[in-house]
Amino acid sequence: MSVTGGRTPQVPDSALADTLLARLTAVYGARADPERAASMRAYMKDVAPFLGLPTPVRRALSRTVLEGVPRPDEADCTAVALRCWRLPEREYHYFAVDYLRRHAGRCTSAFLPVTRHLVSTVPWWDTVDLLAVHVVGTLVAADPTLTADMDDWSADDDLWIVRTALLHQLRYRQHTDTERLFGYCLRQSGHPDFFVRKAIGWALREYAKTDADAVRDFLAREEKRFAPLSVREALKNTRA
Repeated sequence: MSVTGGRTPQVPDSALADTLLARLTAVYGARADPERAASMRAYMKDVAPFLGLPTPVRRALSRTVLEGVPRPDEADCTAVALRCWRLPEREYHYFAVDYLRRHAGRCTSAFLPVTRHLVSTVPWWDTVDLLAVHVVGTLVAADPTLTADMDDWSADDDLWIVRTALLHQLRYRQHTDTERLFGYCLRQSGHPDFFVRKAIGWALREYAKTDADAVRDFLAREEKRFAPLSVREALKNTRA
C-alpha cells in the first residue's frame, strides 16, 4: 500500500532541531561570501540563492554545528529537514541532505512523504540525486512494500520524482530488482527531459557494473525505444 500523500508534511516539535537550526544559521551566516554566492547561484542555474560557502568550508562548519548533539529520531530528522528547506539559501538544503544521509537508517517508511516533498520542492540534481540514492534507496531497502510507491513515482508527472524512482536502486548492486529497473527505464524511454534521459543511462550503467550482460542484452532488444543519450550513458565501459 502506498504511503505517499499529496499534503505538505507538517514540521513536528523537536528540541534538537531548535538547537541545530539556531547553530546552523549563526555559523553558516557568519561565513557568508556574497561575491562567491553570486557565482555559485549562476553555476547552479539560479535554482536558489547561496551563502557562498565552498563545499570543504561548509562541511567543516557543519561539524561545528553538530558537535556534541545527540543522535536524532525520525521526528528530529523530519523537523531538521523541513526547517532547512524553508530557508532560501542552498547550503541549508545541503546540510539537511547530509544529515539525512547520515541518519536515514533511523527513519521508517513513514518518512517517505517527507522525502518526496524535499525532492519536489526547489528541485535540482544537486539535492535530488543524493536523496534518491541515499535516503529513498535506504528506506525502500528496509521496507520492500515501498516498491509500490516507487512504481507510482516512476510514472509521475514530476520529472524529479521520476528521476528519483529511476535512481533509488543505484547502490543496490546484486540486490537490484532488475524487472523494476528495466521496467521503469522502458516506461520513461520517450521522456523529453534531459534529466530523465540521463538518469535512465546512469541507472543502467551503474547496474552494468554488476551484470553487464543483462544491460547489453536489454538494450540489444530495446535500444530503438531509447534516446541516444540514454544508450550512450548506459553502455559506457560495457562494450564487449
